[in-house]
Amino acid sequence: MLEQLARTSITGEFSPLAQEKFLRSNDAAAIHGFIAHGFQYWVAESNQAIIGFVGVRDNSHLYHLFVAEPFQRQGIARQLWRVAQEACQAAGNPGRFTVNSSNNAVAFYESLGFRRSHPMQDSDGVLYNPMIMEIPLT
Repeated sequence: MLEQLARTSITGEFSPLAQEKFLRSNDAAAIHGFIAHGFQYWVAESNQAIIGFVGVRDNSHLYHLFVAEPFQRQGIARQLWRVAQEACQAAGNPGRFTVNSSNNAVAFYESLGFRRSHPMQDSDGVLYNPMIMEIPLT
């Protein structure tokens, strides 16, 4: 799912080398490695099939948030984020989260409450927008 969505929504503006770098660093083996190093993942399922997932590093950095195309625009990504955010806060995060958004997802992350913290970055052709969310303590 990640590879297909990345190819259609993220990597089209990358150079061929950057596309391969991004896909290789986010393939199934890489995700297994992330989990082994403490990343947490939550999934959304429909009919026993994964239709979306969210991954967080260090209870503070939103690393992956993907929903299969037929299920997009139904609130699933927002629900996945809410579950991850609540789990991170229950584990001690005081309400500060970051994400490196692709260009096409900036508006979505802004709708969640993230804001750009720096201009768009270019890491060897991989383009991303650093964003931050700070939830005030109540």
